[in-house]
Amino acid sequence: MTIRNKVAAAAAVVALGVVPISAGAQQFINILTGGTSGVYYPVGGALSKIYTDGIPDAKVQVQSTKASVENLNLLQQGKGEIGIALGDSVKFAAEGNAEAGFPEPLDKLRGISAMYPNFIQIVASEESGIKTLEDLKGKALSVGAPKSGTELNARAILQAAGMTYDDLGKVEYLPFAESVELMKNRQLDATLQSAGLGVASLKDLSTSIPITVVAIPDEIASTLGAPYVAETIPADTYDGQTEDVPTVAVINFLITSDAVSDDLAYQMTKLMYDHLDELKSAHAATASIDVQNALKGMPVPVHPGAQRYYDEVGVTAE
Repeated sequence: MTIRNKVAAAAAVVALGVVPISAGAQQFINILTGGTSGVYYPVGGALSKIYTDGIPDAKVQVQSTKASVENLNLLQQGKGEIGIALGDSVKFAAEGNAEAGFPEPLDKLRGISAMYPNFIQIVASEESGIKTLEDLKGKALSVGAPKSGTELNARAILQAAGMTYDDLGKVEYLPFAESVELMKNRQLDATLQSAGLGVASLKDLSTSIPITVVAIPDEIASTLGAPYVAETIPADTYDGQTEDVPTVAVINFLITSDAVSDDLAYQMTKLMYDHLDELKSAHAATASIDVQNALKGMPVPVHPGAQRYYDEVGVTAE
């Protein structure tokens, strides 16, 4: 290659906003997500395309997992480069909360960005008669996979309402899609799902049987405190839901580890925000992602590579 051609190639790379990590070296990026019927998985798929198109020689894959808790443990073990997790799970991981699935503090976790809120969505079959949290007593409820972020949310919500699993008639520890199938077959009264609004599993359920979206009063959010906040599930999010329903939400975070190079962390952060429209087209739940909020409430240290990007665009932690 002539000097002129080398200069032209370098200019093209700069124009794309990408700096090669290592010329000719293949870069592996394993994106840790969640179940295929949740929101994490399509968001991971969108990131996969963005990174494949934007990082030279990248080999990118999307791994379906049990979501937050598993993702964080895999990152600590060096079995993934980036993953999505709920804010309370990230906090528990950094602290080392055995009950939450973290016997020891996970000290290798580093932050990339705040993402979008997970809404705690409790949906019951209409025939179950469940309309309030109190009505869950004696009923069969699925609370998500064991020690998943959703299950941690379920424990917290019930505790804030003065209840435990012992108050329920039956507890199932099932992923979203399996919970919905049991409800369709009248083997389950309700499901608690922590996900973005319009999650595929609950859309499927609402088109299959009459449902009730159960309110979680504002005082539950006040009792729980950060990282929980009061939110609303807008009317018509699901078939048959004709009114706004109060609930609580928790912010999701994009997390990496200190084993990931500064250059790769920088590129993953920059490319995501350079192609935010593409990411948001993957699922309506991501509509609220905003670079100005990227560092708000980050439960772990920000990766130096991501920090370099935020320094360039003038975003600071509040």
